[in-house]
Amino acid sequence: MIGALGVVFGDIGTSPIYTLQTVFNPSDPHPVPVSTENVYGVVALVFWSVVIIVMVTYVLLAMRADNDGEGGIMALITLLRRWSGQRGRRAAVVLAALGIFGASLFFGDSMITPAISVLSAVEGLKVVESSLDSVIVPITAVIIVALFVVQRRGTAAVGRVFGPVMIAWFLAIGACGLVGIVDHPQILRALSPTYALGFLLGHFGTAFFALAAVVLAVTGAEALYADMGHFGRRPITRAWLILVFPACMLSYLGQGALILADPANVSSPFFLLVPGWGRLPMVVLATAATVIASQAVITGAYSVASQAAQLGYLPRLRIAHTSESAMGQVYVPWINWLLMVSVLTLVFAFRSSTALAFAFGMAVTGTITITTLLFFYVARAKWGQPVWLLSIGAAVLLSVDLLFVAANMTKLVHGAWLPLLIGLIAFTIMTTWQHGREIVTKQRAEREGSLHEFIEELHSGKASTLRVPGTAVFLNRGKQTAPLAMRANVEHNHVRHEQVVILSLKTEPVPRIPDDQRSVIDDLGHADDGIIHVTARFGYMETPDVPGTLATLAPATTEGRLNLDQASYFLSKIELRRGKAPTMAPWRKRLFIATSYITADAAEYFGLPRDRTVIMGSHIEV
Repeated sequence: MIGALGVVFGDIGTSPIYTLQTVFNPSDPHPVPVSTENVYGVVALVFWSVVIIVMVTYVLLAMRADNDGEGGIMALITLLRRWSGQRGRRAAVVLAALGIFGASLFFGDSMITPAISVLSAVEGLKVVESSLDSVIVPITAVIIVALFVVQRRGTAAVGRVFGPVMIAWFLAIGACGLVGIVDHPQILRALSPTYALGFLLGHFGTAFFALAAVVLAVTGAEALYADMGHFGRRPITRAWLILVFPACMLSYLGQGALILADPANVSSPFFLLVPGWGRLPMVVLATAATVIASQAVITGAYSVASQAAQLGYLPRLRIAHTSESAMGQVYVPWINWLLMVSVLTLVFAFRSSTALAFAFGMAVTGTITITTLLFFYVARAKWGQPVWLLSIGAAVLLSVDLLFVAANMTKLVHGAWLPLLIGLIAFTIMTTWQHGREIVTKQRAEREGSLHEFIEELHSGKASTLRVPGTAVFLNRGKQTAPLAMRANVEHNHVRHEQVVILSLKTEPVPRIPDDQRSVIDDLGHADDGIIHVTARFGYMETPDVPGTLATLAPATTEGRLNLDQASYFLSKIELRRGKAPTMAPWRKRLFIATSYITADAAEYFGLPRDRTVIMGSHIEV
């Protein structure tokens, strides 16, 4: 529970800093007037939005749909592939594409969250001393640069202090909120659903525009689901029910009471709720909490990128695991520096948390809506729940989600376009890479030819070769085709090794593969030729280790002849060129080739020894 508090709840736990301030922001293009009725209505909307979206959609429903313990939108996509039958395949393909767009929106979320979170915390300096307004953006930029610079060290080293810091945070905001409630206990009436419904139905125009900011109260809800594999469903659920939910609601109620006491407090209700002597310490604590919130979503972006690469939606990226105990803690350098530049750009472009809030909600509502839709399809396909029951539940929850989406669309020209643009760019890159990869794979298979026929040629002696001592490992995509490097070695060098291992790496739609199920060996029909095929299976959250996997093979299955200490590893490198064939639009061909340049070095990615790795090149037109 303490670990979950330190990683999972940083984003949603810091939402009270800016949510109500954004709702009543007078510079909003659709401002919500400060009145007793509106304050009650907004606080009621916040409470019931959190209950419906976080409590019902995620805690009670979505977190039951796990992929071998892992959660998140990528897990839902793999469940779709696994449980959709032949009849539902077309729907599953459409929903999987929608899921990829949801994952793309998460990249927008991972850029906006650090910017708005750290900015909102540092803005507390204005409450302490108004003359410090000019240093808010520079201080924010310094914190963000430092945050991304230390990412390569991983979160394992600092993870031990994350939980206690967040416990202190939730106790502090809950206590401040309780003081505000004591001063104005009438605010507790906002807990009644009649206030939320009355405000929504009776003042729909005002309530509708308020929803665009109310959604900020549920930002980070997706982290509960995405990080489920790190901590388990029960610890996350208990931490939410015991501490996070009560503390956040007390803070919202206390801020509402403060605004009722003096409407001028809408300028910064969160920090004004804190006694004067405690505001500077609260700014420090808030900054620490928002850094933790940023850390969580940055790590989430690494995980999404890693899983997308494993599933074939992104090129092979250089990935470093930063924790021996938590598989999900990875560091992806290319994503890290891209995020840092993006976050700094947002900070200097928007310069305030309220301006960024207009953009923030769009990414969140889009991801939540797609998650809800995918969950109900999985619930039908996996558990066979009655259609009428699922239809009722989906209608209620999707109505709420779509209402939030519609409200945020009103902010489209005021910044909501940004996460949509980021999501569209990421979606285009991922789908282009997937399609281009299929084209390249097909052409490569034609060039490689049948592995069975190639082995028969070697066995019959048609291919004149000299067998040299040692072990050669050829990485290949499967056992249907011959490795290009092996074919080139035989046809041009006229040699082959005494022991040849053709190794295929297969990524399964599960997080991890047990060691006893890791490898499958096939002697290809001619064991005396010393050529075997090995299929090594990895989960999408694992980093392939070729030498380590080969070392686990039983000597009996390889006739005891594998000399891995001196083995040579052969890789086939493909150079992509833009051709005239109408396989893709010209701009998508250029995008596919440009994306290929970020592909990680294969030898490093597969853990191959540099001094014994041979790379043989070829080119393919797309």
